[in-house]
Order: sequence, then structure tokens, then C-alpha cells
Amino acid sequence: MVYPLEEMRMHRNCLAVVGAGVLLAAQMGRPARPEVPESLKAPAGEEVLLVAHAKGVQIYTCQAGADQKFAWVLKGPEAELFNSAGKKIVHHFAGPSWKHADGSVVTGKVVAKQDAPKPDSIPWLLLTAASHSGEGVFSRVASIQRLHTVAGLPPEEIACDASASGKEVRSSYEADYYFYVPAQK
Repeated sequence: MVYPLEEMRMHRNCLAVVGAGVLLAAQMGRPARPEVPESLKAPAGEEVLLVAHAKGVQIYTCQAGADQKFAWVLKGPEAELFNSAGKKIVHHFAGPSWKHADGSVVTGKVVAKQDAPKPDSIPWLLLTAASHSGEGVFSRVASIQRLHTVAGLPPEEIACDASASGKEVRSSYEADYYFYVPAQK
């Protein structure tokens, strides 16, 4: 089909507008990087893949340290993570590890920590992926942030001494987790 010159220009401009709209929609579909202290920023070249809100517990055990003083020591988390629609999509457990509903798992290693702005809340973290399993969503995760924490510290009102050695306590917490993957070129 042969278009007159003006129709060809309009057709080309229309395609450019549609293409720009698709690109903008794709960019807008990606969650934005959160505002965080410099030490907790995910590496340049990574983009947010998924943001999920966690509700669960931090599990602590009363143990004697090398100095023979007793203290609550983190055993690990036990939490469920929910998407923005409130659907449970991730299980979080000791490792620290996250298992997506599709079966993929990422285990992280803490690389930076900062006190939470909210008093009596567990620290904000930046983690790097230490291992993966499965072929799903988490197979490409490179970095993870734990932000916007609420509560989760070991209870001060429960004594940790020789009489409580080995005792476990569960401290409720909430947080937002940001999962990053290498940016698509």
C-alpha cells in the first residue's frame, strides 16, 4: 500500500507516540528506588524488581556469649511478605532467605546496616544475594533492602540470664523489602 507523504508522516509520528507511551508505561510499572542513606543504596546498574511488605516475627534465643554474659541472639525471621494488593507472595525465614510463591529462593548476606529511624525497631539493611535456587522471580535477584521497620527488637521485659538459657522469644515486626535485579539494557 502506498501512502501519500502526509499520511506517512502522520503514521510514523503515531508509531513514535505509541512507542514512547509503551516505554513510559514500562518505566512507570517498575517500582521506584526508595530514599535511603548512602550506605544502604543498592548498587548502580540494578533496578527494583519487587517491593513487598512483611509481617512476622524475629526469633531470639537467650545465649551466653564468649564473655559469659547472657543476651538475646537473633535466631532468624519468620514472616510472610505481601504485594500491594495484599496477596501473600513470599515466605521469609532464617538464612536470611526468601522463597517466592513460584518456588524460587534467594539467600542474602548483610553488607550494610543502619539504625532504624523509628525507635525500638530493628535496623534497616542492605543485603547482597549469596545464593539462589529455582528458576523463578528470585533467580536473578542481586540485592535486597529491608526498610521502614517497625518493632522486632528482643523484649527488654523478659530477662535473659542463666535461668533462661536456651529460651526462645518471638518479637513481632513489620518491614518493607525491596528486591533488585541487574538493569535490562
